[in-house]
Amino acid sequence: MFEYTKQILTKVSFDKNLFRKELTKAVRFLKKDEKRLLKIWCVATFATYYNVVIEVFRKFS
Repeated sequence: MFEYTKQILTKVSFDKNLFRKELTKAVRFLKKDEKRLLKIWCVATFATYYNVVIEVFRKFS
């Protein structure tokens, strides 16, 4: 599921709102360890969406 989530986020990264929506869905379904890895990966990969990543992980973690 983790790898699939990364693929989806990469594909929707052109739209901030769509990125937020998909990231929110992912955070709800992933296991605790996967969430931690996803957060690190998102911050490293999508620096322009740093605020979105932090917001979603604060809200749902």
